[in-house]
Amino acid sequence: MEGEVVKVTRNYQVTIPASVRRKAGIEEGDLVKICYDESEDVIKIYKYRRKRLTVKLGRPLTVEEMEKAVEEALDEALT
Repeated sequence: MEGEVVKVTRNYQVTIPASVRRKAGIEEGDLVKICYDESEDVIKIYKYRRKRLTVKLGRPLTVEEMEKAVEEALDEALT
């Protein structure tokens, strides 16, 4: 398997090399999903594609309803 060596910081952070980011289409601000594959004994990183939240009520939304919808969408994106 081809790859690059990176250092793990004291906070257990790593930098995804630019060549890998380009191949995976990962850009600043994107979310990534990290999984450990026990069958292959490897860590896999995937670009996380968000689902769009669509709300159709036939009436105007209140600020509170919009804030709640945003919170729910963020919670879902991070799980």
